[in-house]
Amino acid sequence: MMQIDSIKLHLCLGAGCSVSIKNSFGKMFSRAVLILISLFIISGISTGKSSFLADSLVSPVFASDAQPADSDGEATADGEAAAEEGPSVWAPAPPPKLEASDYPIVEGWNARISVWIVAQLHLFFAAFVLGVPIFVWVIEIVGFITKDNRYDRMAHEFIKVAMTGFSLTASFGGLLSIMLAVFYPDFMEYMVSVFGKTMLIYALLFFVESFFVYTYYYGWDSMNDGGKKKMLHLFLGLMLNISGMSLMVLSNSWAAFMMAPSGLGADGAFLGNVWAAVNGPLWNPLNLHRFIANIAYGGSLTAAYAAFKFISATTPEDRAHYDWMGYQSFFIAIVGLLPLPFAGYWLTKEIYDYSQQMGITLMGGVFAWLFIIQAVLIGAVFLSANYYIWCSLGRTNGADRYKFMIQPLGLVIIFAFLVWFTPHTLVMTSTEMSQVGGTHHSVLGPLGVMAAKNGAVNLLILSTFLSFQMFSRSNTEVVGTGFWAKNGTAIQIGLYTAGIVNILALSIWSYFIPAALRIGLSIPQVVTTLIVCVVAMIIDMLRNRGTRDIAEMKWGNMPIRSQYSLFMLAGSFTWLMGLMGYCRSGIRQHWHVYTVFRDNSTEAFTPTLPYAAGMVTLICAIFLLLILFMFWMPMLASKKKKEQPQPDSAVEAG
Repeated sequence: MMQIDSIKLHLCLGAGCSVSIKNSFGKMFSRAVLILISLFIISGISTGKSSFLADSLVSPVFASDAQPADSDGEATADGEAAAEEGPSVWAPAPPPKLEASDYPIVEGWNARISVWIVAQLHLFFAAFVLGVPIFVWVIEIVGFITKDNRYDRMAHEFIKVAMTGFSLTASFGGLLSIMLAVFYPDFMEYMVSVFGKTMLIYALLFFVESFFVYTYYYGWDSMNDGGKKKMLHLFLGLMLNISGMSLMVLSNSWAAFMMAPSGLGADGAFLGNVWAAVNGPLWNPLNLHRFIANIAYGGSLTAAYAAFKFISATTPEDRAHYDWMGYQSFFIAIVGLLPLPFAGYWLTKEIYDYSQQMGITLMGGVFAWLFIIQAVLIGAVFLSANYYIWCSLGRTNGADRYKFMIQPLGLVIIFAFLVWFTPHTLVMTSTEMSQVGGTHHSVLGPLGVMAAKNGAVNLLILSTFLSFQMFSRSNTEVVGTGFWAKNGTAIQIGLYTAGIVNILALSIWSYFIPAALRIGLSIPQVVTTLIVCVVAMIIDMLRNRGTRDIAEMKWGNMPIRSQYSLFMLAGSFTWLMGLMGYCRSGIRQHWHVYTVFRDNSTEAFTPTLPYAAGMVTLICAIFLLLILFMFWMPMLASKKKKEQPQPDSAVEAG
């Protein structure tokens, strides 16, 4: 089985060499050249054919072009007559039935591993460069409205880091498109026959995004006048995000099609309606899931960057700035993290609705144990997030009032974490099974079903939100006599208590009802969690009208160990994305396009879990090393700028 649905088939990304060009026009020009080269290669490669794929892929297949041949290989008389009349009726072409010999073999290259590594690296960087501009633009708006220059400086520094990411994303995208054309030309032929129009739109949108990303970045200082130029700059940022999101949803349609194809006939032939192929059953859930995940992932990586700068800072001012920057990035990551499980649940539900076999393979088959690893990583994310929040109490002056809550919150989080990753079926020897009394442990078995896990994940989210609320009010004291100032905390305690009781009651009740009803109980649990978080936040806003700050926040007053929790957050996110990306791709098993286009290559097998986990770990290690390179590049530029000799004033005067 080839992991190529998660690659998103970026046919027009290829601008790694643009880093060496000093002006933005030159960078855009170099990208354009590499895009054209990439498209030329893709359109020109064909197994055993001398004609370009563009002749047979993008153009419709007509009935007169597909006449049978006689034993001598010549067209029949009817075919010749039809050819003289010219193209007539368009006829959809089904996907080819390939043999192992139809897949090109390049000596010294493993097609599956090569595409897997490059595709996942491309997706990592794509998530980063799509997520960062979203909150950079929002942060810039906040700075423009509040007139606080710290926000503008932070936004500028984040987009500066992302610029290297744009080039790396494009480089891996170009390399990926070439690899697909070389190793899987027939698969690419079929995909282009379905999505050729959207791929051309994608190519044009990439030029649009390149224009906005460079004008947005290079025009930052010259447009930073606080007036009309700044408004123009904000408009450029808006258009950058719109073009980036458009690229994302287009490429998501290709990945969603490979899992749940639509717009096809019974034989898998494309029926000609591009929108039917794009708007498949998984397209919108995948769009929402990746949009939220990109924000959370971008926030975690920029938080890691701020932690890196905090540890290497040499002045109290720099420590304070990067501590503040790290907290803001962490806040963005948590804002994306909390709703992410719900978006993932929607995507999984749609997978089940489309194909129960695919859904059972995902959650109850060979991939089920990957979700145990996922649970461990999600637990690591929540633990590191809460630990960072608890360390953040050191910045405030009234934290002693809330420190007693850390231990019970920690116990709840650990208990929910243990329930979340407890497997339903244990891997045991025959001797161990006889000792336990079966494949299911009498105590741990009930904790391995979704009835317990739905309650556990909602408790994790509520506990994390409560930790954040605890920090947000730790530097304030009540001075007003209004209703919310006096009673807001008591109402919130009652709200959290009622929410937790409802979540636990629904989890316990779900053990005693049929499975069809049990699945539906997850919805009121999710709604309960959302209501508690939203209402508690509104009460805090009303309560804060009658409060005042005890003292200024002591930014920079954070232990070094707290910064490593931000590194852990970014690392866990990265590994989680890689593992779940493989899982989502792997449930297609031996299909390029599920149930439509079979993968008959010699590597069309489901790898073992150790093999898959090892590959994902290797890819994550490569990516994190490249991220360190990204962090180092802006520092190198700043260092060279500082070391540049200043002109002598006397010489200038002369």
